[in-house]
Amino acid sequence: MKDSGKTGLMYPEENVEFSIVNSKGEEVYRGKTDDDGKISVSLPYGKYIIKQLSGEGGYEFIDDYEFEEVHRISSNDPVLNEIKQEITPFGSTMYRECDIKAKFADGCREIFLVYKGFEQDGDTLKLHFEDEYYPLGVTLCYEVFEEYDIIKRYVTLTNTGSDDIVFERIFSAEFTLPSSEPYTFRNTNGTYGSEFLESDTLLNGGDLVFETRKGGSNHNNSPYFIAYQNADERGGDVFFATLAFSGNFKVSASRDAYSITRVSVGMNDFDFSHTLKPSSSFDTPPVYCGKANGFGEMSRNMNRFCIDKLLPKQFNEKPLPVLYNSWEATYFDVNTVHQSALAKTAASIGVELFVMDDGWFGKRNNDLAGLGDWYVNKEKFPNGLDELIENVNAQGMDFGLWVEPEMVNPDSDLYRAHPDWVYHFAHRHADELRNQLVLNMTRDDVREYIFGRLDELLEKHNIKYIKWDMNRPFSQVGAENLENPQMYSYLHIMAVYGIVDELKKRHPQVQFESCASGGGRCDLGALSHFDQIWTSDNTDAVDRMTIQRGYSMLRPTKAMRAWVTDTTGLNKPCSLDFRFNVAMQGALGIGGNLTKYSEEDLEICRKNISFYKSVRDLVQFGDLYRISDALTEEILCNEYVSRDKNMAVVFIAAKGTRFYKKQDEFRLAGLDENKKYKFTLDGEEHIKGGAYLMNIGISMYVRGADYNRTITFEAVK
Repeated sequence: MKDSGKTGLMYPEENVEFSIVNSKGEEVYRGKTDDDGKISVSLPYGKYIIKQLSGEGGYEFIDDYEFEEVHRISSNDPVLNEIKQEITPFGSTMYRECDIKAKFADGCREIFLVYKGFEQDGDTLKLHFEDEYYPLGVTLCYEVFEEYDIIKRYVTLTNTGSDDIVFERIFSAEFTLPSSEPYTFRNTNGTYGSEFLESDTLLNGGDLVFETRKGGSNHNNSPYFIAYQNADERGGDVFFATLAFSGNFKVSASRDAYSITRVSVGMNDFDFSHTLKPSSSFDTPPVYCGKANGFGEMSRNMNRFCIDKLLPKQFNEKPLPVLYNSWEATYFDVNTVHQSALAKTAASIGVELFVMDDGWFGKRNNDLAGLGDWYVNKEKFPNGLDELIENVNAQGMDFGLWVEPEMVNPDSDLYRAHPDWVYHFAHRHADELRNQLVLNMTRDDVREYIFGRLDELLEKHNIKYIKWDMNRPFSQVGAENLENPQMYSYLHIMAVYGIVDELKKRHPQVQFESCASGGGRCDLGALSHFDQIWTSDNTDAVDRMTIQRGYSMLRPTKAMRAWVTDTTGLNKPCSLDFRFNVAMQGALGIGGNLTKYSEEDLEICRKNISFYKSVRDLVQFGDLYRISDALTEEILCNEYVSRDKNMAVVFIAAKGTRFYKKQDEFRLAGLDENKKYKFTLDGEEHIKGGAYLMNIGISMYVRGADYNRTITFEAVK
């Protein structure tokens, strides 16, 4: 191959001599490349080494290359089906799960790819393939982020012909795991209010699928896989890949009869079709993948990567503010007087951002009406929003607002004016969930309306925060204006991303939060455009222990909103301090009805918010070490360590109900073994070395269901 120079393109070389040697060292073939730089030769089954014998100036010699042993197990197990590949096309004798499947103009549905060369530019690599007959180009794209041990992968499809190519499946990446032993796959098995509940499945054989078909990326499963053998928090090989896409996804894993484990990740092929027009290309949503030594290292690598490289740049280096959301205090009954009173109390306990939730717009007195009418309700706010915003700002806080732009109530001015703007089939009754219909975001006029209303709100008012909600799954996605309605999931979420990106460009001072009926869009695609994620509508602190743990596996702690509310669980009541302990392990928010708090309760809020601000950078930007597993133990113990290892904070919370529990020992992690750390325990100051804290640890009695404690560690000279 000849290097072209600056472009990194490699060109084939003709008349180059090669020798092929068998496993006994015997030469079985010697020949030269043709005009296309190729050699075609038929060999018996076996193992071979190919050696380059000649080359011209400016061309690179390839290293001796050993063929993987080629074998035919039987006539029912052709070699092509057992080959390890980075992408598997549909057709021929490959019967396993394919990654790309298409139909050409003449009806042929088989793809046969031929390697055409590669491009390399720094940390990026592109491998180019073409179908041997049809005008289809397939490029496998890789970008290495060495500092984080993360690789970005996606596929580019190109139609170089004059006819449409219709794709039935377009996955983003395929992985062949190295071991012949079975892998355990970790994903989430949840629902609304119980998102991110981890589930492990040993794949001995057959197929395993994680997916969503509802239009959002989470609630039931997560758009990733974690595969491991004999791994735990602190060690063992862990392979992972997560799709950056907020729509329908599919993760398909299989282990065949010959102990090969493969995983494919991409957009769900359920009710899917994409028409690739002549002279056009399509990039699949990216996958971020890697290999780590234990679950903890995996989470820390992904946390750092998301903060440094993925989150929107306006706020990725800034700590998220402590917010108050008025929903639980007022629900739909919002007005200037009540919201201003709440704001005054919120400011007194240290809140930095006041967010007014649902009920401020249209004829919105319940969830039956008004959704879609994004104009201020004059009965509730006779002087408009500015009066309230000025009151909030006067208390030293920024102002934020809740919206749900993708939805509409049938009882709304918007729907009465534009009933054709929702997803529907012409002769079917429209499905209503939560008294809502879904706006067809693939329409230009719908996108223009939504952008225009939000842009006007942000232009006219001093709003610093938007909570973008989406409260129901999609259905009846007829989208008759589309040439291909089966592409709606991709087009809809691209429209959402596009509107948010443009609003952020026009209003760079505004933070955006992605909420989807709780944690319905907690994926790296959303986090590429939104500054933070609403994790779950379930704010019960005990439940949150496991919800937040599941979230933290492959998502950044910095972007995880966690609230202190008045929810204390049906059978597991917990104190205000306990609720703060759990919520402070993310981006802290307050959601309780402050009008009912006693002065004692408000003082507890002040104390905890003040403490949180002192460790906020550690929590949001530090490395997370899960010291005690809330899934299998009664005690949650999480440690957050600064990147320079000079500071750490430990949160301990007990969810058990025992009257007496033996003394527990907590061995810390991530510290500098050569540094000494100062900390206070039971009113007594201690100084211990990092090696001591990580190998001996600290011990204490942890008793009762409401036990909680925070300990800070500071390196001393």
